[in-house]
This record gives sequence, structure tokens and C-alpha cells, in this order.
Amino acid sequence: MTAIPPEDRAQDVLAPPAMAAIFLTLTVRPGGEDAVREALSGLAGLTRAIGFRVPEAQLSCVVGVGARLWDRMYDAPRPVRLHTFEPVVGAQHTAVSTPGDLLFHVRATRQDLCFELCYQVMRGLDGSVDAVDEVHGFRYWDERDLLGFVDGTESPTSRVAAAAAGFVGDEDPYYVGGSYVIVQKYLHDLAAWDKLSVEEQELAVGRRKLSDIELPDGVKPPNSHVAATTIVDPDGTERQILRHNMPFGNVAAGEFGTYFIGYAADPAVIEHMLQRMFIGEPPGNTDRILDFSTAVTGSLFFVPPADFLEDPDTVVAAASSRGLATANNDTMPSDGSLGIGSLRRSNGS
Repeated sequence: MTAIPPEDRAQDVLAPPAMAAIFLTLTVRPGGEDAVREALSGLAGLTRAIGFRVPEAQLSCVVGVGARLWDRMYDAPRPVRLHTFEPVVGAQHTAVSTPGDLLFHVRATRQDLCFELCYQVMRGLDGSVDAVDEVHGFRYWDERDLLGFVDGTESPTSRVAAAAAGFVGDEDPYYVGGSYVIVQKYLHDLAAWDKLSVEEQELAVGRRKLSDIELPDGVKPPNSHVAATTIVDPDGTERQILRHNMPFGNVAAGEFGTYFIGYAADPAVIEHMLQRMFIGEPPGNTDRILDFSTAVTGSLFFVPPADFLEDPDTVVAAASSRGLATANNDTMPSDGSLGIGSLRRSNGS
């Protein structure tokens, strides 16, 4: 199995930045597991059927499964780093944890195809799920967020770098080509943000607003967003994730936000970023952006390889025949990914 490049087993995580997207978070009702599993096995075919009518729209869908649903729905070891999202509580800011069994990340160049796919998904799951959150994202100018800055600049662009950052490899041989995804819905206080001068905004972000060029180290404050979200290993290697953030909003309701969605081979990278943002390193050196942006949701999911999603029993049987199930269980961590929690697998948390 590991001889196959991870990206060849993956869902469409590497799809290019979208013009439109829908992020749909669901919980599964007790007894709905079989219906959900069957629907997920046919999701790729459903996406192809809808996208075939307008191929230039590049419709794609990635689905993630939460820890509690995984244990209810699959007779297979839980991916080694899958757990429920732990809230990150700082002195001033909190990254909240909210319910989520399923995440559908639907992308296209047109919103109508995203809408149609989500509509058909919900029809197929009727009676088995409840909607927790639905966000319709859109491209804003030249890949900017509603704060006016380009978003996602540091997401790796080459296919090799993106695959290395985003896909599980030999460390979890059962699920090579899978990925972890953390999502957060941020609401912005644009009235307060717009009172800042452009120079003050640039110091908060760590980049020039017009050119998107990162500020020099001697100018960039340690509490800027760029500084807070840059993770460097002791050997000097910068850790990367795949970001597919999108703006969303409701003008009449005064709701303006950014939907953060980050894919990674190891969710601990994103969790470390959130520790730096919400608690600070050292404590108190929190991300300046959080004075204007509030996280109102937070969930962690595992994105199974495409072949597992379509036919989990065959993949499980093949892996078991090679003894991978035992290896997977032997490497299962008992603690949270940052080593600071007590995320117990036995109770689904």
C-alpha cells in the first residue's frame, strides 16, 4: 500500500483555490451510521454526476469524519492522531470546540454547483443527520479576506510540497493518503478594524496590505499574525499546512468572517499554531488579529483516503492481511497531539 504515492489515494485535497465553496458540518443521529456510510461510499460518483454537466466549473468535494462518528461507523482502527478538537483557552481569547461528525468541503468556480451537490447530499442523508453549520464562501478580489489582506500566501504551491504537508504517510500505514483537517469560523469586527490605520493593520498582520510582502523581522511584531502562525522545528524546518480559507458574510446581518480550513498530515502542527495564537509563546504574546476576530466554531476531522471512503471493508481486509491493523494499534498515542491533554480513545473523546 505504501508504494502508492499518498496523493494517488487522496480525496481532492489538492484542488486549486476556489471561486466558491460551501462548508457543511453535520452531526449523525443515533442509528444513522449505516445510511451515512452508504452515502459516503457513493459521494465520488454523485460529485462526478453533477460536475459532468459543467466540467469547466471544477466541482470537487472532500469529506472528513470526526472521532466520535469514526468509532461508531467503522470497524477499523481510529487514525492515530484523530481526536475531538480540544478548546484552546487563553487569558483573553478562546478557540472553542463545537460539535461535528461530518465535514463536507465543496468547491467549484460557480456557487450553483456547490449548492446542488450539498442539496443532493442532504436529500440522501435525510433523517440521519442534523446540520450544525453551513457557510457559503466566495473569492474576494485577489484572494483577500474581508480584512483586506491576501489570505493563504504561505500555503505550499508545488504538488510535492503540498503532498508532504497534507497527506499521511508511512507513520499510519492503514491510512496513507489521508489527511487531517481543522476548521474554525471566525467573525470579524470590521468597524473596529477599519478604525486602524493601514500601518497599524500591517503590523497586526505582519504583511504589507497592498503588495502582500511580509514585513522584515526587525519591523514585524512578535504578536503579528504571521509571527504567531509560523512554526519552526528545532532544526530550522518550517512546518507547513494546506490552507483553503474563504471569506463569507451577510451584509444585512452585519456578519463578516473568514472560514479557516487547514489540512495537514499531522494536526499537531495546526494545534501548535492555535496555542501560539490564543495563549502565546511566551504566554500573553497572543495574535493581534484576535482582538478583531472571534472563533465561534472549532472541529477536527480525518479525511480518509478515497478508496477507504468508497469501500472501507475491502481496504480494511487488505490491510489486515498485511498485519497493518496490529501495527496501527501499537502506535496509537494515548494522549492529545500536543502531549498536554488526556484525550482518551476509549470514550470517544
